[in-house]
Amino acid sequence: MTAHLPATPATSSPGLDVGEQAVSAVPPSWPWRRSALLLAGAAQLITISALVGSEPPAASWPRLLLAVAPAPLAAAAAFLPQAWRPAAAAVACVVLVVGIAGGFLPTGVLFLPALVAMIGAGARSWSESSSPAARTVTNHTKT
Repeated sequence: MTAHLPATPATSSPGLDVGEQAVSAVPPSWPWRRSALLLAGAAQLITISALVGSEPPAASWPRLLLAVAPAPLAAAAAFLPQAWRPAAAAVACVVLVVGIAGGFLPTGVLFLPALVAMIGAGARSWSESSSPAARTVTNHTKT
């Protein structure tokens, strides 16, 4: 015996199905922003564990900067409104470069993948905010 279920509106519609609609709603910069957030958070946790380990290095401003700032700045670049994302990504890149160049080489090198992902996220966010489609949507919502 075979039971037949009634067709649901999502499966019987001739347009896009639910999975395709969800994928198209994601902005192109989201994978870069998510990667930057995860990589910065992971490297920040490793930095904190190195600073509180059994033989911690001397605390300096670049080391403390890498222990405190990357994950919150990456979160800001990931979740702030579109107008603020490029600026938050630029600040996060500056913090990462200063922290890496500050002489924290053993753990600072772990921030290089986060820096690359943050540069990609900033570039994608910048192109999204300067695209004509984004401006028309923004202008349309203001009126």
